[in-house]
Amino acid sequence: MIEHRPFESLGAANHGWLDAHHHFSFAGYHDPARVNWGALRVWNDDVIAAQSGFPTHSHQDMEIITYVRTGAITHRDSMGNEGRTEAGDVQVMSAGRGVAHSEFNLEDEETTIFQIWIIPTQRGGEPDWGAREFPKGDRAGAFIPLASGADNDEDALPLRTDARVLGATIKAGESVTYVPRQADRHLYLVPATGRIRVGDTEAKARDGVAITKEEIITITALEDSELVLVDAA
Repeated sequence: MIEHRPFESLGAANHGWLDAHHHFSFAGYHDPARVNWGALRVWNDDVIAAQSGFPTHSHQDMEIITYVRTGAITHRDSMGNEGRTEAGDVQVMSAGRGVAHSEFNLEDEETTIFQIWIIPTQRGGEPDWGAREFPKGDRAGAFIPLASGADNDEDALPLRTDARVLGATIKAGESVTYVPRQADRHLYLVPATGRIRVGDTEAKARDGVAITKEEIITITALEDSELVLVDAA
């Protein structure tokens, strides 16, 4: 099953400093058909104005992955962590039993991010945060794990859930394949840039493609494309 979810069909809220689009029900947007996709609970497409951001607030029992598309985001939390994550790179916060944090765009230009929340396998535990660089050249023509709960994804940021977050870049006319461990996995694919085809389905930048009950997927780039894929239970 492959379901195309055009960007124009997403929930939206423009707060001035934040222009947010929601692939799944979030805050004031509720669609009973789009509450979650397996353990994937949130995929927000956020545009954050320069010198603004999310003030300190709390979370618990959620794996929160930030994929920076353009610009940079600066993180601070109640554990004493602070870090700046740039375009193409990823940060992961395991909220555990509870953590407070802020996320600000301290740059002089807008920042765009994918904010992805995945339900953890177990509740509680000590919160944690980490970030790392993922050079785009390393993921040219292949999906590379960026964050993962799988034991064999040693170079990825750790997740406390049965899920993987992967990235790939492909040139127009090229294809990349992905094989989930089981056909009943819940895959969710979003092109950060470009235009792609999955089976008979075409999707443009920032569209969502929900996939399940597929033993293998092949993505062909109709334009140079940057891809983010979640594989969740």
